[in-house]
Amino acid sequence: MKEGDSLAILTKNITRDSIARYADASGDFNPIHLDESFAQTTPFKGTIAHGMLLLGFLSELMSDAFGNAWAESGKLRVRFREAARPGDKIVITGTVSAVQEKEDSTTTRCALECRNQIGTVLITAEGTARVKT
Repeated sequence: MKEGDSLAILTKNITRDSIARYADASGDFNPIHLDESFAQTTPFKGTIAHGMLLLGFLSELMSDAFGNAWAESGKLRVRFREAARPGDKIVITGTVSAVQEKEDSTTTRCALECRNQIGTVLITAEGTARVKT
């Protein structure tokens, strides 16, 4: 990969069921994610997806691009900007922002972004993976 290359786009649908499944898997049963009546009383005015669910999608994008190198050396620096909600269609994109070659490895840095169906940026991030040569 070289600077400016785009990673394959990943698209996910956020449903109440996917949020509930993530809650079961993670053990995070915060009512902001699961209880619409409670969530209506919060500044979010409704239920929202777990932030870590979205980070899982960013990680999936990087894993698709870098395979085992992502699992072995991957790092994310993340900024949450807005919440994802049930019914959202999420699009996760990435662009190679820098490639640093050394004798035994190449480190690739990627600018990542997660947007909903109307283009609102939900997360911006930087993902870094080191590929051994």
